[in-house]
Parts: sequence; C-alpha cells; structure tokens
Amino acid sequence: MISILGISAFYHDSAAAILIDGKIISAAQEERFTRIKHDSNYPFNAVEFVLKYSNLKLSEVDHIIFFEKPFLKFERLLETYTAFAPKGFTQFSKAMPLWLKDKLFQKKMLFNELKMHDKNFKDDGKIFFSEHHLSHAASAFYPSPFKEAVVLTADGVGEWATTTVAVGSGSNLEIKKEIHFPHSLGLLYSAFTYYTGFKVNSGEYKLMGLAPYGKPIYSDKITNHLIDIKDDGSFRMDQDYFNYATGLTMTNDKFHNLFGQKPRDPKKEQLTEFHMNIAASIQKVTEDIMLKLARHIKDEYKLSNLCLAGGVALNCVANGKILKENIFENIWIQPAAGDAGGSLGAALAFWYLELKKERSINKDDDMQGSYLGPEYSNESVQQELKNLGATFEVLNDEDLNNKTSDMIINGNAIGWFQGRMEFGPRALGGRSIIGDPRSEKMQKILNLKVKYRESFRPFAPSILEEKVNDWFDLKVVSPFMLIVSRVKEEKLVKMSEEDEKLFGIEKLNIKRSEIPAVTHIDYTARIQTVSRKTNLKYYNLINNFYDKTNCPVLINTSFNVRGEPIVNTPKDAFNCFMGTEMDNLVIGNCFLEKTKQSKNLKIKYKDKFELD
Repeated sequence: MISILGISAFYHDSAAAILIDGKIISAAQEERFTRIKHDSNYPFNAVEFVLKYSNLKLSEVDHIIFFEKPFLKFERLLETYTAFAPKGFTQFSKAMPLWLKDKLFQKKMLFNELKMHDKNFKDDGKIFFSEHHLSHAASAFYPSPFKEAVVLTADGVGEWATTTVAVGSGSNLEIKKEIHFPHSLGLLYSAFTYYTGFKVNSGEYKLMGLAPYGKPIYSDKITNHLIDIKDDGSFRMDQDYFNYATGLTMTNDKFHNLFGQKPRDPKKEQLTEFHMNIAASIQKVTEDIMLKLARHIKDEYKLSNLCLAGGVALNCVANGKILKENIFENIWIQPAAGDAGGSLGAALAFWYLELKKERSINKDDDMQGSYLGPEYSNESVQQELKNLGATFEVLNDEDLNNKTSDMIINGNAIGWFQGRMEFGPRALGGRSIIGDPRSEKMQKILNLKVKYRESFRPFAPSILEEKVNDWFDLKVVSPFMLIVSRVKEEKLVKMSEEDEKLFGIEKLNIKRSEIPAVTHIDYTARIQTVSRKTNLKYYNLINNFYDKTNCPVLINTSFNVRGEPIVNTPKDAFNCFMGTEMDNLVIGNCFLEKTKQSKNLKIKYKDKFELD
C-alpha cells in the first residue's frame, strides 16, 4: 500500500487530500474546519481529517507533496520587482521579510508543521514539491474519464504561469505551452472584481452573476486598451493600467480614467447600471478568450476531449459557451478547480509521473461526486443535537423524504445536511439549503432572509440526471454545477411589454419560466445533475418532490450565510439554522422545525462573519 498526502497552502483555499494506491480517499479545505473563509494558513485540520479518515498516522504516509515550488515563486517576485523598479518597492519591502523568514525555506517550515501531527514523523525526505499549474492540470486530467485529452488551466498566477496547455495520454501528462505573469486572465477578471467593489479571490462569481443584468458596451475598450488578444487566444496585458504587479491594489488611475469612474466603495455606493455593464463586458471578453483558446488547441492537438482546471474554470458561463460551441466532443472540469484542488493534483501528479504508475480509467466518476469530506453517523448527529438542546424527531428514509418534500412544497427553506461534505466551492446536496424552484418568491427569500446576501445573486437547480434535457438545453451531465445552460424554450414564460422595458435589478422579480427561482435573467441556470450512483439520498428526495409536483428540480444553494464557509459539522449546521430564517433542518435522519426550538437557542448570526 502506497499513501500520498497532497497539501496546498499559503495563498488562498488551503486544503489537503490523500491517495492510497492511486485512489482518491478524502480531501477537504481548511476553511471548513476553522470557519475562516478561503483560509490560507497551513491546513492543520484538513490534514488531521484526511489522515484520520484513511486510518493513517503521518509517519506511516509514504510521500507528502506540496502543490507548488516556492523557489520559482520567489524568482518571479524578484524579477517582477527588478522589471518594474523602483515602482514596486513598497510591496517588495513588505513581502521580502516574510519570504526570507518563512516562505523561501518552505520545506523546513512544512516539516515543522507536519511534526505537529505526529512526533514520530522525522523524515523530511518524504516531502516533495510539484508545480502550481502541473498540479492544476493533474487534478483535471487524472480523475477524468478520458484516456487522452487536452488540458487547459487558467488562474491568477502560480509560480510564473497563468495559463497553460497540457496534453494527457494514459499515465502521462506534459505541459506544452504557458502564458506567464503579469499577463493573466484570472488577474484581469480579478481587476474588474476589485473595480466593481467585490473582494478579490472571493467575489469573482458575484461579477459573473451580475453580468447578465448589463450590456457589454465596454468590451471594445477592454480589448483596445487593456489586453491584446491573438487569434490563438494568447494575450498580453498593458501593465500601464494595472497595479497588481507592483502595488497593493488591482487597478490604477489610468484604468479608472479609461472607464470614467473610481472603483466602487461597497460600504458607500450601490451597484448601478455602469457596474452591470462593466461586469457584462469583462465576462464577454473572458468568454471570447476561452473560446479562442479552446478552438486553437482543438485544431492544434486534434484531440476530442478537453479538461479544465484553475480558478477561471469556475466561470461556469464560459464553460457553458465552450460546450455549446461543440468545439470538443467531451468536457470534464475539476470540481475543486481553484487552489484547493491543487492538493489533490499534486498527489496525483506524483503517483503517475514520479512513481510511474499505470492509470486505470473510471468511466463513472473518479471524484465520487466530489463527496470527499467528513461524514457523521445518525448516532453522532443525535448526540450532538441533544448536547445543543435541539428539539428533533428521527424518521426513516421514506418518511423523511415525504416530510421534507411536503415542507418544500409549502414554501419552506430547508437546511439539508447528508453524507460526506463536498470538496470544492459548490454545495452539491451534501451541505445545501434547498427550496421550491417553482416559487416566484423563493430567490428573494433565500437571498435576503437566509443567505443575507445581494438580491441579484442567482440560485442553482439540482435536477435528476435523466431529466436534464427535458428542462434545459443540455445533453450532457453536469454533476459539479460547473456548466451554465439555457432553460428549454417550452418551459419559459413570455414577458409582457411592460416587463421588457425594465432594466437591471428591476428585472429581478419577473417570472421567466416554470422554475423562476433558478432561472437567471438571461434565461440560463447553473445546473447540477444528480445521480443515484453518487448521492442516492439527495436523488431520492428530488424524485419524491417530482412524484408530487411533476417537477424534477430543487433549488440548491450552499449551506452558509454570506461570508461564512459552507457548514462542516452538525453544530455548524444547527448554528446557521438558528441564526437565520431557515424553516427546517434535516441532518441525517433527524428532522427539525424552527417553531419547535427553544427561543433561547436563537443566535445573532448575520454579523458573525466578515462580508465577502
């Protein structure tokens, strides 16, 4: 038996993953344990979890792989400083002491952290380093159902690379091309995230959700001034407009003058038509670049399969456009596409590329639905709820599904906590808040009363896998909620002339389809197809709802409030339930009603987490 521990840390979304004989056993993000969103610290708790789940002590682990190479990253910082000097001295002077003290000698630092898990761990020769984008590429190719594929990775920046093209064949994976810092599609998108008043490395999905409310009237300005895009999708950015290479902000005055406004201050300024148009414009440019890249690498490598990873692969609208254009026959996207997934990719790269192991392809789902985190027995859930003073009833599976679906039909918002926690940023029916997609009020209720977040934010549909093409223009499965597609024409509701005249947020409450709560204003949805093979309990609940309503869809949003990581433990779930206007909580086979809980257990939750 050969065990490999993969670790990603020190930038954002620290995580740990474990392989045993090449099989993915467990993986989790540190934020779920510490309750600090995008926690970048050494993932002590995540490592503890994956070791415990695998029944291993650290001293028994054969290899430990970190997801990137610190010396290469240090080289990039030094070269960036000298290229832009003296402009970046402030940032350079702040970064250097930290690098010289800790980061540059990461092997020693990692060794010291790892010893905290097991005093018998004494062999630093077990610690290895992957490269950032190789880790991303490996996380996308090796769990995919493809023998051969082109692998496209794009994010902010790793060591030097920001975008890479790799080719995977069998057990082999080789990076063929790279675009280097400071030219970065991820950082370009993040610059606009910052400019519209959202938090970098956190609010990019808000920018994507805002885009359909606007028109891409600034896209030419972006391509004429900020970024030069070639026919093959490669690009160069004009650094005169940006501040991220040398300063402490993403954009500068030249950028602001180009668009005519300063960055939005979210504490003082509301979103306006201008910000919606800006969001629409950068989203269009991102989609155009990804489409050009996809077309070119298809022509160049003549392979029919595409794998995607890196933070940009979480842009499910762009993914949907690549799919719709039929550039590749098949697409597979790593569900933990961001840095968290680098922990898994680093371990996989070591198994196949360093240990030279044969690859057997799992056509079903090598990621096991991405349900790779902690789980809790019914006995432990009941004990925890008793300790918390909760009032609950224990039901069998059939009664639980019946009661839960009835409550959904009655318009209730329900916390659904089942099985293993998801790995990656999406809740997939393990740690979800669910509701009735047919309700015209449910989007607003969930956003304002449960999630405490911006009203424009869309929700995703979870749909029975075999019914997806009855409701959406999608002929493939989308198990990880990473593809956006249009609602079927026959399910749409025609807008009145009055409705057509509305603009921006005014469009929010118009009924657009038979499932208005999950239909975005451009008639699309970010779809999760649910399979009985990977999540039988969630599948059966949706099926029960379908039997009663003839609608095989539920609203699915992550079980948390704005600024909070997705819940991990039954205690996290109960606290979130009691701190919001959620109506019911279903943990394992325990069913809770808000009205039956002691008023003393209600907690102030809204301001507990820093807004993202």
